[in-house]
Order: sequence, then structure tokens, then C-alpha cells
Amino acid sequence: MLAALSIRDIVLIERLDLSFLPGLTVLTGETGAGKSILLDAFTLALGGRGDGALVRHGAGQGQVTAEFDIAADHPVRALLAEAGIDDDGALVLRRMQHADGRTRAFVNDQSVSAQMLRSIGRRLVEIHGQHDDRALVDATSHRALLDAYGGLTGRAEEVGGLWRGWREARKAAAQEKARLDEAAKEADYIRHSVEELNALAPEPGEEDRLADRRAEMMRFEKIASDLNEAQEAVGGAASPIPGLAAAVRRLERRAGEADKLVRPAVEAIDAALNALDLARTHLDEALREADFDPLELERIEERLFALRAGARKFSCTVEDLPAVAARFADDLDALDHGAEALRALEAKAQETEAVYRAAARDLSGRRHLAAAALDAAVNAELGPLKLERARFITQCQSDEADEQADGFDRVEFWVQTNPGTRPGPMMKVASGGELARFLLALKVVLADKGSAPTLVFDEIDTGVGGAVADAIGARLARLAERSQVVAVTHAPQVAARAGHHFRIAKEMVAEQDRVATSVAPLAPDHRREEIARMLSGAEITTEARAAAERLLKSAESAT
Repeated sequence: MLAALSIRDIVLIERLDLSFLPGLTVLTGETGAGKSILLDAFTLALGGRGDGALVRHGAGQGQVTAEFDIAADHPVRALLAEAGIDDDGALVLRRMQHADGRTRAFVNDQSVSAQMLRSIGRRLVEIHGQHDDRALVDATSHRALLDAYGGLTGRAEEVGGLWRGWREARKAAAQEKARLDEAAKEADYIRHSVEELNALAPEPGEEDRLADRRAEMMRFEKIASDLNEAQEAVGGAASPIPGLAAAVRRLERRAGEADKLVRPAVEAIDAALNALDLARTHLDEALREADFDPLELERIEERLFALRAGARKFSCTVEDLPAVAARFADDLDALDHGAEALRALEAKAQETEAVYRAAARDLSGRRHLAAAALDAAVNAELGPLKLERARFITQCQSDEADEQADGFDRVEFWVQTNPGTRPGPMMKVASGGELARFLLALKVVLADKGSAPTLVFDEIDTGVGGAVADAIGARLARLAERSQVVAVTHAPQVAARAGHHFRIAKEMVAEQDRVATSVAPLAPDHRREEIARMLSGAEITTEARAAAERLLKSAESAT
């Protein structure tokens, strides 16, 4: 509930600090005293539209602070946590209005956007008046209000979950069908690509392995060329070994004739032949270890060419070819088996749709029953409010072709102000005074169905008096048993029902050529005088005081 309201330099209010209590609080005062200023300031603190004209003349800025005392489980607590706003129990909304039109908003002394302030304010306070367009007259909220009245909010949330599940299933089936349709357009290309990639059979990392092996073999190729030349020189056609061997045989045949002369040369040539033979052996071993196979190098070159050609054709890197092959294989599998998967997805979509529709039909039926009960309850409140010839109608239209998260139903509150007239939307058909009373009757019926903790009624008793005003006061008092109610009123019958009474006045400021609005709580005696003033006007008579006393005693006995 609203605990305190502080206003600084707003229009005619220089400095004002008010404390509020549970129950019904009324604000009274003469016309033009500043009641609308007080509500405009309060609306500003709740995130309403700013206006530089609200700043008091001569001041650079104005400020409004509203302090609330709310339950630990109030939805605003979750909103604060989500926004990262400190929440130590108290909740303070503050709005600064600059004369140049700029505004700044704060929640618990943390700067927030005006939108965030407005979102919090809507959850804390409902303002109702003859020209109000923010509360119950908003048709987009009527379905939720009907659900709250009928205890259907949980069912509506379940239907919303089923609707979202159906939407996801339908989306999955549509995406699969689109994929299959797209794949079917390129079926021949996909099949050919799969055959080509299967024949190519690319492997992850294959290009790097082949490139490394080719570089190694090219190095060995250069070494092998030199080894082959050396081998040819040692053991080939130009080898000196045959000539040296023949020379040794000739010299050995001459050894008997001149052994001492021939023997040293024969031994030296034998050593040379042995060395050449050893060199040839080493060369053979080196060629074998060089592992150079021209055919293998050729195969590597051809494989690399084929892989890179495939990468160019499929616009990817050689490293990505296996993934491309897998994707084409998946597409081909989808072509071959996709119809079965699509049928399964479509069956799931149909199943979830059937479950959603059954739940939505059940919810729709319950809404129609709740609408009839709501109409009866509201219409029962209209007679005492001098709307006995009027009718309240919950227009609940169902169209199963219009599937929404909240079901098939469109709900709007209509009224018929007189027999024989055409019913229509409440905001369009009812006059200002009628609308205020319709709203009061509706609010009384919906009082314990998700109302904000603080309800403000702005002059909803305008144009009525006597028994009607008393009926309005009685209903405001009933509302105040469940929520904090603040009412700006001109009706003494309403004021007499209040538990707390503030008087708003406009007075000249001493030694200054200006006026200021003040607000003061009234003690019992002063309260009787104010109600007497409301009964008689500027001159308070003895009869008016007696009538005020009777009103107060009557209201006290009614409680």
C-alpha cells in the first residue's frame, strides 16, 4: 500500500509530506483547491508523462516521492530482482521533473527508465476516474480480468503452454518440409555429388599428410640422383673394375718371372678393387634407404590434384571435404527417409494441436460460465448506483479459427445504459458519470481478484447525490476492506464513510504575492465541519452540522 507521499515544487505545492494508512482515505476541498494537482503529482511518481509546466513557477525543478509498503511475495519484488534494483524491504519511487521538460526516475535511489517506473507503478496503484483510460476500460485486459474472476488464470496459462508446444511442433514440421522440398529440387545433383565424393573418399588431414610425404620424397629424389651417378661411376658401364681386374690377372701370370717387381702393384690393385666393391655396396644400401619411388610420388601428385579439384568444385577447403561429403550424405538420406520423418513431425503437430484445441474449448466453456456469473454480480451492484435500468455485459466471442495463446475467445466489457438502446463497449457507450459507476461496480466485484494494493478513485461521484452517493461510499468502504482506497470526492456521504480524511485548500502565502495548495489531515471535529461545508456550501449552518453528525454516526454504525 501507499505509505507516504512527498511533493516538492509541483504547480501550487511548494512542500508537502503526507502519510497514508490502510482502509478508505478521502480527499476533499473546494473546487480549484488543488485536488487534481495532487493526483497529477502522484501519477508523475508512478511513471506518468512528464511536463515542464508541472514545475512550480520560480523553481528549476520539482520532485515527487512515493513510498510503498508491500508484501514480500508481491510481483514487484520479482521485477526489482530481474532489473537488479536493491530491495531491502521498503519501496520508494521518485521522479524529478525539470522545468525544461526533462525528467529523471529512481527506484530505491537507483536510476531507472520512465518505462520501468511505469511498469512498477501499474502493479502498485490503479487509478479510476470519469475519464480514465488506463485501468478497467482497457479492453486488452478484460480477458485476464474475466479469468481472474472465474479462477481460470491457471487454466489459461496451461492453454498458453499447449499453444506454444503446438506452435513449436508445427514450426519443426514446416522446417523439415521446406528442407525436403529444397533437397528434392536438387536431387540429381545431390546423388551425383554423393557418388563423386564417395569415389574420392577424402579423409580428415589427408592433404597435410600427402604434402609432407611429397616434400620428403622430393628431397630424397635429389639425393638419389647423386647416388645413382656415383653408383654408375663405380659399378656401371664406365666402371674401372673390369679393366683393373683384367690387369691384375695379366700381372699375376707374370709373377713367376718377376715376383718382386709385380707383387706390390697386384696387391695395390686388389686393394683398390676391394674398396670399389665396398663403395658399391654402400651406394646400394644408401639408395635403398633413400626410399624414393617415382611411381609413389606420381600417385601422391595425382591424389593431391584430385582432392584440390574436388575442393574447388564444392567451394570449400580440402580439409572440409569430409564434412561436405557427410552433409550431402545426410541430404541424400533425408531424401530417401525424409518422408517418414516428416510424417512423424506432422503427426506430432496434429497431436499437440488436438490437445491444445481440447483444452482451449474447455477454457472457452468455463469462460462463458464465468462471464454469466460476472454479469450477474456486476448488475446486482448497479441498482443502488442509480443504474437500475442499465446492464453490464461481458461480451465473450469464440472463434476456433482464431487460435491464440489465451485460447479462442475475445473478451470485452460492454454496457447497455437504457432498455432498447444498442449495447456497446463500455468506454464508448457510457457517459463520464455512468462510466465511473460502472467501473466502481466492476471493481467491487473484482476486488479480491488481483487488484493492485492501492486503488485511487477520482471524483467518481460527480453529478450524483443522496442515496447514490451513499451507495458509492458503501462500495468504496467494502473495497477498502481488501485494498487501500484513496478517493477524491465532493460527496459528503462518501466522505463520511472514510477512515481517514484529508482536506485540500488553496491559501495566500504570507508576505508573498502567490497562492499555495496545502493538505492537512482532519481531526474528528474538523472532519465534521468539512462534511458540513460539503453539505451546505460556504456558510456552514447548524442544520448542516447536525446532518454531518448524522452521516458520520450512520457510517460508523454501518461498519
